[in-house]
Order: sequence, then structure tokens, then C-alpha cells
Amino acid sequence: MAGEWVFIGGGNMGRALLGGLIADGTPPQRLAAAEPDAGRRESLAREFGMTTSAQGADLVAGASVVLLAVKPQVLRSVAQDLAGHFGPTLPLIISIVAGVTEADIAAWLGGDFPVVRCMPNTPALVRQGISALHANPRVSDTQREQAEHILRAVGAVLWVDDEALLDAVTAVSGSGPAYFFAVMEAMEKAGVALGLSARVARELTLQTALGSAVLATQSGTDPTTLRVQVTSPGGTTQAALEVLQQGGLGELFERALTAARDRAVGLAQQAQA
Repeated sequence: MAGEWVFIGGGNMGRALLGGLIADGTPPQRLAAAEPDAGRRESLAREFGMTTSAQGADLVAGASVVLLAVKPQVLRSVAQDLAGHFGPTLPLIISIVAGVTEADIAAWLGGDFPVVRCMPNTPALVRQGISALHANPRVSDTQREQAEHILRAVGAVLWVDDEALLDAVTAVSGSGPAYFFAVMEAMEKAGVALGLSARVARELTLQTALGSAVLATQSGTDPTTLRVQVTSPGGTTQAALEVLQQGGLGELFERALTAARDRAVGLAQQAQA
């Protein structure tokens, strides 16, 4: 058997999960990865000492977990290529592919598979991500624990009861890092415009973002209270926040996240076509 846990796709997120599992003590012999790109495939084998192949069909027979980490646009063809190559016991399928439903994944694979869909985010690359998971009714308690174990290798894990909510999760946390990077970018540019050097503006921005996230996480205090605590009446923070509020910051974020959610829904519809 090539590996108990087989990854289909060795891009950034698949690689992050593999690296996190090995760092947590999972033996490389338990893992295998299918990656069509020869350079990525050779890098995975060299860095992690694991079995690799250009074709997922070569690896999935006897696997207990198959994790799908490919682009939504190619998932259908990838899944159909795997169909018929599984062993007599159907493995747990974990999909980190945005938008594509559990029902479609099982149908393309050709059976009544237990499927867990999850939406991680890019801070998983530094093991600081968060993943929301949903399981179809065929997933056992043991398989839920397996899915949690794999995703916890790169950060926090939570479950949602309704699969449709994963589109909202995609909008909030899946795409969320880009929103914070955009804010950091804007703050850096504004700092430079106010006379700071690019280096100083960046360091101030990044450490402020990090410290604010740690404070919000460790204090257990909600963001509204934290914002009020740092906003003195008539002070500098209030002056800045009034500009953001006048610009419709809250409404703008609601529109932005709605657009991201709708795009996730659209990706699922494209995959079905």
C-alpha cells in the first residue's frame, strides 16, 4: 500500500497539511501524494520522504483517507479518474476544494463515500490557519476524528451543521486573509504618505496587526469592546474611525463578503456543468 492517507494535489495547501502532519509526528510512510507537476512531485518526495506519483489512481487502493486539494475547475475530472481504483472499503474523502458539494464529489467518485468538506485558509502555511468542516451522514465518529486530526496539523478546527454555510465560511475566513493584507497594504501606503519610511511603516503595520490579533484572541473580549477601549473621545483614533465609518466601512465589508459567498456558489454551479 502506498500510504494510508493519500493527498491528491501537492500545491501550497496540500504541502502545508503534509508538512504539518509530519511535524506533528505522522510517519511519512503513512502518507502519499499525487501531483502531476514533476517539480512539485520531486520536491515532496525529497523534503518529506514520502511516496509520490503523477497519477492519483496509482495510490488510492487501500487508502483509509483521500484528501482532495485541487482547483475547483478540475475536481470533476480528477475525481472521475479516481473512480474504480479504490479498495473494497471506501475511504474517507476530505475535500478542501471551494464550492463543490459533497454530493457531487461522491457522485464523481462513483460511490456512497463518506465525505468531509472543509475550508482552510492560507495562514495554514505557518500553522496558524482555521478550518471549518462539514460531514455528510456516512462519516463515522472515528472518521470525524481523523479529519480533525489532519486539519489541526495546520491550525484550529470547527464544525458547521449545514453544508451551505461553507460558502459563508469561504467568504469570511477562506478569502479573509486577503482582506487583512489589503488593509495592511493601505496602512503602509498611508504611513509613507505621512512621512514614514517604507520600512518603518511596514514594521509598525505588521506588528500592530499581529498584536491586535493576539490581544483579541487571548483576551476573550469581543472586537467592539476592544475598539471602544482604544478609542478616547475626541482623540486621534476617533478621528480616524469617523472617516472609515463615513466611508461606509461596515456596509462595504458586507457587500464584499456577500460577493465572495456568491462566487463560491457560482463555482459549484460551474463544476456541475
